[in-house]
Amino acid sequence: MTYFYTTSGTPEFMKQLQGKYSAEPMHLLYGASRTLLVHETTGKTKFQTPRSYEVLETFGEFQQQGHFYFYHIPVTDEGRPVFEHATQQIIQAVSNEPGLFALRVLRPVKADTYLIVSQWSGPSSYKQWADRHLTPLDTLASKQNLFTSAPYTEVYRTKSEEAAD
Repeated sequence: MTYFYTTSGTPEFMKQLQGKYSAEPMHLLYGASRTLLVHETTGKTKFQTPRSYEVLETFGEFQQQGHFYFYHIPVTDEGRPVFEHATQQIIQAVSNEPGLFALRVLRPVKADTYLIVSQWSGPSSYKQWADRHLTPLDTLASKQNLFTSAPYTEVYRTKSEEAAD
C-alpha cells in the first residue's frame, strides 16, 4: 500500500524538513495562504503530525515544476463506495490530457475528507482542460447525500512567488 502524507508550516521549516530527508520523495508546495510538504511512500512518514491518506488511484509521477490542484471532498460513510467507484472514471477521463503530469486519488486514514491531487504543467493547461470538461467535483456533485459539506479546491505552486519572479 502506498501512502500520501501532508504537513504544513513556514516555508523555511518545510525546506529544512525536506532537506533533512532528501532521500525521501517529498515535494514542497506554495499556496496562497500556506506552505505544504507532501510525502508519498510505501513506508512510514517522517512528519510528526501528518494528515494521512491511502493512495487509491494513481497516474503519472510528480515533477519538480508545475501547479498542484487539491480537491478536498468530504464524503459520508455511506457515500464512500460510490465515490471510490467514481474515481476510477476520473483517472480514465483525465489521463490523456496535455499538460497533466500526475494525479492521485486519496482516501483519508482518520477523517472523512478525500483528496484528488492533480499536477499540471501550469495554470493554462489546467484551465484548458477545465474549460472543456466537468471537474471531478462537478461530476460527483450530482450524487445525493454523498458529501458531508461543500467540496473545495486549493492551488499550490512548486516555486514560491519570490522564486517565480
